[in-house]
Amino acid sequence: MSTHASRIAPPVGDTVIDRLVESNRAYAAGFVDPGMGARPVLRVAVVACMDARIDLHAALGLQLGDCHTVRNAGGVVTDDTIRSLTISQRALGTRSVVLIHHTGCGLQTLTEEFRHELEMEVGQRPAWAVEAFRDVDQDVRQSMRRVRTSPFLPHTDDVRGFVFDVTSGLLREIDAGA
Repeated sequence: MSTHASRIAPPVGDTVIDRLVESNRAYAAGFVDPGMGARPVLRVAVVACMDARIDLHAALGLQLGDCHTVRNAGGVVTDDTIRSLTISQRALGTRSVVLIHHTGCGLQTLTEEFRHELEMEVGQRPAWAVEAFRDVDQDVRQSMRRVRTSPFLPHTDDVRGFVFDVTSGLLREIDAGA
């Protein structure tokens, strides 16, 4: 078993959540209030995929308090993403938006059929769209358009989109107009 797997795997009778809570107790024992407000220092919001292989703060050289981070499956801009960005901009002062999708995304393997399968299994159709995509570059462009055209977002001049390569750690910028 790898070191990472043995560090995370809970002992028998323990759960992963129990392990996380215990880790939090150790963290809190040495915690010092950073004395900062909720407004991001860099006035930027980052929207990215929830993929566990992406350590956003490390990849972007960010420190605690630098940005707002919105993560979801695929890093796609949904109504809920617009909600979070609207609060980020209008109530907490952000002015820039960075969108980050990545190579090897699980949403590239799904289709909207996933919703139908869920409906058959649980007897209720999800109200949300899967937002699956085949072309990651095109989906970044679509996400940029959704941010730039939202009537709720007052700051849409500095919106840039990228694809994070999960094997090299590099960002590749996507041209919005291509």
